[in-house]
This record gives sequence, structure tokens and C-alpha cells, in this order.
Amino acid sequence: MREISLDRLRTLVAIADLGSFAEAARVLHLAPPTVSLHVADLEERIGAPLLTRKRGQIRATPIGETLLERARRLLAEADQALDDVQRQVQGLAGRVRLGASTGAIAHLLPQALETLGRHHPGIDVQVAVLTSQETLLRLADGSLDVGLVALPQPPLNGLVLRPWRRDPVMAFLPASWRAPARIAPAWLAERPLILNDASTRLSRLTAEWFAAAGLNPRPRIQLNYNDAIKSLVAADYGATLLPHEATAPQPDPRIIMRPLRPALWRPLGIAHRAGQVERATQHVLDVLWQLRAANPRDPGVGGQPEASGRQAPEGGGRRK
Repeated sequence: MREISLDRLRTLVAIADLGSFAEAARVLHLAPPTVSLHVADLEERIGAPLLTRKRGQIRATPIGETLLERARRLLAEADQALDDVQRQVQGLAGRVRLGASTGAIAHLLPQALETLGRHHPGIDVQVAVLTSQETLLRLADGSLDVGLVALPQPPLNGLVLRPWRRDPVMAFLPASWRAPARIAPAWLAERPLILNDASTRLSRLTAEWFAAAGLNPRPRIQLNYNDAIKSLVAADYGATLLPHEATAPQPDPRIIMRPLRPALWRPLGIAHRAGQVERATQHVLDVLWQLRAANPRDPGVGGQPEASGRQAPEGGGRRK
């Protein structure tokens, strides 16, 4: 069965609105015989007359009125669809699917979304909470557009992965503990620990940090939700190792934060598919790169992170 052409429907609507084949031809920039052909083609397709011509007036038949009602809606929806797509092509609107871990979502992503909302309010960012491996797999199969992933990662065909930023991993300790100015693996291994679960890159980073000192401590609990981990630290349940972004708020006053000795860093990268990037996706990438520029401890910048949070004398905080 042949489909009804939108061009023919547009011709029928123009004739009904203008009351003239000749005027419809002029407005639509068509030859008069083409306008007549469009109507004849529709009537053949429908199997009934659509217009009547009496005393120089053109009117729609009842069947023509039914088709005109539907045609106006179809044409309006088609015009709206083209307008929406054009806005997306121009980067004024669109949907961008982004995958990231809870750590990146907690403080870094809200800053980017706030900036994006000010400059490009028509762009809708849909966020999925995923591990780095899940993010890369979904980028590869086309179900994500942008990913924030822990580094390093093995290269994947068809994906672009670039270093974005790195943030110091800090010790978060109950404020009741008497802690040294810098936390060494041996001191921390003797205390109750709350660590990220084994599925995360941070878990591997912290395990390597302890292993370099010949230690393999067993945590009291493993989680993959940093705010929940901090809540447990505030409740005096144990200590943890978490990244701390320079722009993140200071922790709960029941928590003290200390740098590590040796220092440990959490590197992150931005991943997207290779090839042409849609403008909406590019706008998201641009605001994320602005966060990289705002990071005072960008990759390659030396120096040990300074202690912050409430201070306390050394000692105490032994394993419970």
C-alpha cells in the first residue's frame, strides 16, 4: 500500500485554506498542473473525492474535511520534528547520555551541569551511575555519549579517552581520633576501615597503596557510595580513603581530613566515541574541560596535598 506524501497533504491544506488551486500553486512555488496532480493522486489513493468546485468556490467534501483535520496535525508535527532536529544540529537543544561513578557525580558533575544549564538550557543530560568498565562498554555499544572514568584504562577501538583531572586521595577520620598530620599505611592499617568495594578503581588504588608498605588490611565494611561511607566515618565507625576535589565542601565537623604519606591520587578521564561529535555532546564536553582548568592540582602539578579539616594531636584511634 502506497504511503500518503506530506507534500500532497500540504497542497490539499493550501487549497482548502486559500480557496484556489492557482493561489495554492503560487504560495507553494509549484506549477498549477502539479497542484492538480497532487489532488488527483490523493483522491485516487483515498478512493473518493476530496474537494468540490461549485460556482467558482472550492470546498472540502466530508471525507476531505476528515483528511484535512488529520493532515493539519501531521504537518504541524512534522514541522515541529524538523525544528527540534534543527535545534539539536545547531546545539541549542538535545539529549546527552552520560555515565559516571558516584564519586564523580557527587561534586564534579553538578558544577558542570550548573554551567551547562546557564548557557545551554535546552540540553538534557541523562546521567547513569556506572562503574568505569560499564561506562566504556556502553560508550562502545552506542548507549552512552560521554563517560567519566577512572584511569588508567586499556584502549578501546572507536573511543577517545583523554586524561581529565586528578584529585588527591585523603584519609577521612572520626574527629574523636588523635591523628598525625599525615597518614601512613602502617598507622591506618591498625584502625577500623571503611573502604570502597572491590568493583571500583579506587579499591584497587588503595589496595596498592597499602601493598607498597607490605600491608593488606581487611575493612569492616565495603561500600560503593561515598556519602554513606562519610556518614559512617562521622558516626565513629572507622576511617576511609576517598578523593577530595578542591571545590568540594569541607566534610562534616565530626570528620577530620588528612593527606597521605606517600601521596595518592585519583586520576579521571573523559571518554566519548571517535568521529564527529554532535554539538550538544560537544557543549557537555566543553563544560567538563572547564572543570579540568579549574583544578589546581591538575596532572603533572607536583606537591603534596595540604591537611584540612579539624586538627588533632598524634596518636589514638586504635582498632576497636
